[in-house]
Amino acid sequence: MNYTLVIHSMLRWAVLIFGVWAVLSAIGAVISKRDYRNSDNKSSLFFMISCDLQLLLGLILYFTGMWFEKVKTDMGAVMKDPAERYFAVEHALMMIIAWLLVHVGRSMVKRADTDAQKHKRTLIYFGIALLLILLMIPWPFRPVGIARQLFPQF
Repeated sequence: MNYTLVIHSMLRWAVLIFGVWAVLSAIGAVISKRDYRNSDNKSSLFFMISCDLQLLLGLILYFTGMWFEKVKTDMGAVMKDPAERYFAVEHALMMIIAWLLVHVGRSMVKRADTDAQKHKRTLIYFGIALLLILLMIPWPFRPVGIARQLFPQF
């Protein structure tokens, strides 16, 4: 059993919980025009940390598993197979972009002059990142070869 994959599959729930928490908090703050609180900072920090851990596990899986080897040996064949292309290219690339958005967003929030700017930047950067993450998770309803269970079997 690949425990790195199991942990990667389980950690997605932390990423989603913290991402939804940060985005919903930002929506509420923008609507109510409230101050930027310590809890807002914590939600974004927890989202970023969970994304960092998820990326680390994903990179370990990518470079120690079959995907990197397949890309190196026959990229053309990988691109022709939808499931292989999804994991070797699409999933990996879009999740890295989401990770970058979280980091850039957190930096932009820290640099904002007003609380309103902080909430709006959180909403924009984290909202787009969360949307990308939701779109690129291999949910059970995805096509055969891509779909994964909601919770890995032990």
